Amino acid sequence: MKKYCYPIFFLAISFTLFYCKTNKKTVTGQTTAEAIQKQEAPVSKPGLSPFIAPENTIAKMQVEDGFEVKLVASEPLVSSPVAMLFDDKARMWVVEMTGYMPDTIGTGEDIPNGNIVILDDKNHDGVYDDRKVIIDSLVLPRAICLIENGILVAEPTNLWFYEIKNDQAGKRVLVDDKYTEGGNVEHQPNGLLRAMDNWIYNAKSDKRYRKTGNKWEIEHTHFRGQWGICQDNYGRLYYNNNSQNLLGDYFPAGLGASNKNQRGVAGYNEKSVTDNKVFPLHPTPGVNRGYMKDVLDDSLRLNTFTAAAGPVVYRGDLFGKSFDFNAFVPEPSANLIKRNVLDPKGYVVKGKQAYKGKEFLASTDERFRPVSLYNAPDGAMYILDMYRGIIQHKTYLTPYLKDQIGKRNLTQPLSAGRIYKVVPKNTKAKQVTIPEGAGDLVKLLGHANGWVRDRAQQKLIDGKYNQTVPALREAIKQTENPLLAIHALWTLEGLHSLKTEEVLGWLRQPDWTYRMQGLAISPSILTPGSYQQIASAFDGMVNDNDTLAAPYIAFLCKSIEKFDFNVSQNLLTKLITKYPDNRYVADAVISNLQDREEVFQGEITASLNNAEVIFNKQLTRVITAVKSAQNNRDPAMLKKQFPKGELLFTSICQTCHGPDGSGVKSLAPPLNQSEWVTGNKDKLISIVLFGLTGPVKVAGHIYQTPEVSGDMPGIGYDKDMPSEDIAQLLSFIRKSWRNNADVITTDEVTKVRARLTGREKAFTEAELNGI
Repeated sequence: MKKYCYPIFFLAISFTLFYCKTNKKTVTGQTTAEAIQKQEAPVSKPGLSPFIAPENTIAKMQVEDGFEVKLVASEPLVSSPVAMLFDDKARMWVVEMTGYMPDTIGTGEDIPNGNIVILDDKNHDGVYDDRKVIIDSLVLPRAICLIENGILVAEPTNLWFYEIKNDQAGKRVLVDDKYTEGGNVEHQPNGLLRAMDNWIYNAKSDKRYRKTGNKWEIEHTHFRGQWGICQDNYGRLYYNNNSQNLLGDYFPAGLGASNKNQRGVAGYNEKSVTDNKVFPLHPTPGVNRGYMKDVLDDSLRLNTFTAAAGPVVYRGDLFGKSFDFNAFVPEPSANLIKRNVLDPKGYVVKGKQAYKGKEFLASTDERFRPVSLYNAPDGAMYILDMYRGIIQHKTYLTPYLKDQIGKRNLTQPLSAGRIYKVVPKNTKAKQVTIPEGAGDLVKLLGHANGWVRDRAQQKLIDGKYNQTVPALREAIKQTENPLLAIHALWTLEGLHSLKTEEVLGWLRQPDWTYRMQGLAISPSILTPGSYQQIASAFDGMVNDNDTLAAPYIAFLCKSIEKFDFNVSQNLLTKLITKYPDNRYVADAVISNLQDREEVFQGEITASLNNAEVIFNKQLTRVITAVKSAQNNRDPAMLKKQFPKGELLFTSICQTCHGPDGSGVKSLAPPLNQSEWVTGNKDKLISIVLFGLTGPVKVAGHIYQTPEVSGDMPGIGYDKDMPSEDIAQLLSFIRKSWRNNADVITTDEVTKVRARLTGREKAFTEAELNGI
């Protein structure tokens, strides 16, 4: 039971590789709303969505006034790009997903034809002209991460580490054989962001990774996003799902995910920008539910995000002050890139769209499919464009969209791909290469370009530059350049050279910028000999009414608990007594209480006996959920009874409805104890076959956007999906958790399918109530 979405990895097939020089081309921007309205004729008519040569595509774009777009690579140099990284020489390592959906029925998706390639600008003119295949024969690769002497490669279901020497792939080590466990091709982990805290994070995942010596550590973290993940200058993570502009974390990435009984933690997966409106340059009828009310406006333009893809917080040094702390989000189904302006207030980060009625960059070319955005060594913003017509996976491809694809011949060609960069006009972006010298690397930790700072930190850690520790200690003392100090601090952490007194010094800083990082890095230096000093500092901050630090300290009590349970417990009690109506403190405290929720509730009652305070409400909600889950049915037994149903649930349903059937924030309502699941069989079969458009009432609560996605797709459009498998899926969810409804037979599914032959639209609640 999956929400409808556009995949952020699109179609291409393998092609004959030629090395060629990309033609240079630039486009400058028009900015008025009037200009946006004076665009090309609707592309819904046959023949009006042609394949455009790379040197001509950017002529179809409009970009913010004062900026220009430059083409830096295109086919046949690169094909089907979905992710990339720059290395120390400013070369691009690109992931080519050349096997995704070779046609509208997905024939041959399992063919190993994906690549990891290096693109190089040999003559340093700003256009990439050389291609080198590093790893080939991959099945739908989706993410990479350069680290130490090699590269992480995500190839479902595995995460591999390849040693790289002289641009040659050597020994391969399996890091995680369940990297993409669960989810279909549209809903599997990706990202592999090497964050400021020296851990590697993912979108559509609740795992993080770190290499320590020859060992790979894998830890549980918050489940985040769908396609793409990035960070700001202070290490906070940002991501989205296909219908949400931008989501993010207010607090450090590694905290607050320790209570499996807690559904959602305040300050994580927050709506950084709540406005999801988009402004395409041209009619965009080729979206999967384009026939539905409000999906398109009166001019056939998409109304809101339906395929939000890999975002980036711009951290370069070219765009100017007004672009500091701006987040850009691509929308491939509407051929545009959104600009958002973020505004931090304390630990809360909220933002708004930069414009009304227009976008930072948009194109009238329907095949322009921006899927991921990147900061870069030259300070520009880079765009990966898969350049294709089809962007919907077969599982959710409606007859309406198939018709749109056919009318405009959008299937072919399948071998394209473009990479652009956006720069201010009349500037010459100069690539920064990362040196080998230890002193030079330390200096680069304070560079104005965030990409350069990140890469210098990573190189110092990867190369074990322990000789730089004295210089790093000096860097964290200076206050002229806070970003230099912050990166130096985390570099010391990565070199395992950070001292307790250094962290204590940061905790005493009057400037929140420093205290925030001191709190975030505290778990790294906690030992049996140091925890008392840190706990004492935390206690002093609470006594001094450091409201900003309060939720951080509550999260960090989990790290103290392993050394002294009583000290941790006393801090939690003091915090929640002082801040009972602060939802961030409340959830941070609860994150410490796995399987001790009721005990803590009893202990705190004497000093906090008002049932209406936020903490008591939140804690009671968790306790109720725990008791409910205790009555859940045995999942192992159900898997044995309905093997095909369990497999379908895992691959199609659980990423939106949750493995426990309780629903997922911003995605989908609960299946557990839902009357739609346990009630009328024909209604449930109809929903799964053709989808459901909200709002919908479940257990007395009305679910609608933005609380959940406005539309759940059906799987009946896939004619190859056996009725037996659908019957098993529905029987599985009707028997799972606390549900105990009758099974659904293959004949019952077959009869409903026959009755609904020819249907294209998703159901509404009103329609279903008439069944």
